[in-house]
Amino acid sequence: MFMDGVILVTGSTGFIGSRLVNTLIGQGRRVRVLLRPESRSVSSASHRAGVEEVRAAYGDAEALGRAISGVTSIIHLAGVTKAVDEAGFLAGNVTPVENLLEAVKRRNPRLRRFLLVSSLAAMGPASSPSPGVRESDRPSPVSAYGRSKLLGEEAARRHAGSVPLTIVRPPAVYGPGDRDILEVFAMMKKGYLLSAGSGKRQRFSMIHVDELIRGILLALDTESAAGQDYFITSPRGYAWDEVIEAARPALGFGRLMRINLPKPLVFGLGAVLGAVAKLTGRPALINRDKANELVQDFWVCSPQKAQQELGFTAAIPLAEGVAETLRWYRQQGWL
Repeated sequence: MFMDGVILVTGSTGFIGSRLVNTLIGQGRRVRVLLRPESRSVSSASHRAGVEEVRAAYGDAEALGRAISGVTSIIHLAGVTKAVDEAGFLAGNVTPVENLLEAVKRRNPRLRRFLLVSSLAAMGPASSPSPGVRESDRPSPVSAYGRSKLLGEEAARRHAGSVPLTIVRPPAVYGPGDRDILEVFAMMKKGYLLSAGSGKRQRFSMIHVDELIRGILLALDTESAAGQDYFITSPRGYAWDEVIEAARPALGFGRLMRINLPKPLVFGLGAVLGAVAKLTGRPALINRDKANELVQDFWVCSPQKAQQELGFTAAIPLAEGVAETLRWYRQQGWL
């Protein structure tokens, strides 16, 4: 559907975005990347030859207009996962969506698709591990990050009458290049695993970055996906024990010490570190909001709608995806 046009990608220097751009180029698609004025160039990265770079601040209406002019579709990946306060999340996850779509209305009203990559956090956790949160459920985000992603979705929907919109919500994303889940594997390598809340009860959806990209492009290329939202996710939620066993062969650890921090301790730690973050002006590793995310039992979302409407089923087994990721970490000297 969009093979003959130019696809604008935001967030192209990040974990998912860099992998997405390489995939698009590998498929022979024409790609333009939107970079903030202070962002590093991506033209020298692997497989980036021929990628068109444009620079624009999200608050610069004229520059944004030039960036979106002439493109066939936009995949908006850019956003923030860490901020000092709610205002920081709004500035990173809501304002760019609003400004991009205002620019589209002015300069590219014939845009064929705006695909917003949101997050499971916008919907919040599930009440049970199966089937997990569905697209039709009422959103109940539990953190400032989740609320900002939901507000970003709502901002996009306000333009849906004039711009064909698709929203994709991934759960936890892992794979070569990711630094967040790297911290979990680094703990395992040292012989312990620290978790918050009920580690035995918790279940969570995960998706390999390459599977997420496949789902994003299916949603982009499917005509009937306009006006729809989808969870691009694993076939089911996983337990910590399954992740541990997937990592064990590659990391070679024996007995693993499990440390489950009780909820009051997690919230107390979040309050202290959050207060420090406000004083220093730097995002905390954990604050009360992040603590509220960490202690939830079921970060699980249903794959059913994407299966039925897009024909998407995640095919990379957890053990295979984790093994590939750990090999990559070792090759890069990260682990």
